[in-house]
Amino acid sequence: MIKLLDLLAAFFGLLVLSPVLLMVTVIGLFDTGSPIFVQERVGRHKKPFKLIKFRTMKIETKSVASHLASHSSITKLGALLRKTKLDELPQLINVLKGEMSLVGPRPNLYNQDELIAARDELGVYDVLPGITGLAQIQNIDMSKPKLLAKIDKQMIDTLNLRDYFKYIIMTATGSGSGDAVK
Repeated sequence: MIKLLDLLAAFFGLLVLSPVLLMVTVIGLFDTGSPIFVQERVGRHKKPFKLIKFRTMKIETKSVASHLASHSSITKLGALLRKTKLDELPQLINVLKGEMSLVGPRPNLYNQDELIAARDELGVYDVLPGITGLAQIQNIDMSKPKLLAKIDKQMIDTLNLRDYFKYIIMTATGSGSGDAVK
């Protein structure tokens, strides 16, 4: 059921939001010259996939977890995109491709060894990563790997249709800061 909801929501979300996606892409061309950001992340069963987002940081920024990046690397447009969570919209493509769900553990980088070990121990990689989830609305980011893995596992074990919609709505209405740059 959730897989079908993911596909329908991603398809219609991309369709309805295509003017916004186009506008952000064009403005992003003037901001950094490269508005789309693609990065290899850890997916279900620890298989790599290419996460698609709007670029919020300068092109020369090192590929590290957001909490390790410098605040000065965020562009003006990037700050707005992060605040409104519009930077996450291109991930609807990842959802359509079956690489992500709307709700699930946020996908991490392969260089986050402590988080990978903690998630591996709890079986977090048995599910698709998500655009949002319980940890994001509770402001738990990847700087606390053991706590994050624990909350991810809690969400996986208790996720139902009501919570699925609740996490999406809470994210869309501004709850949580996700993986904030410190």
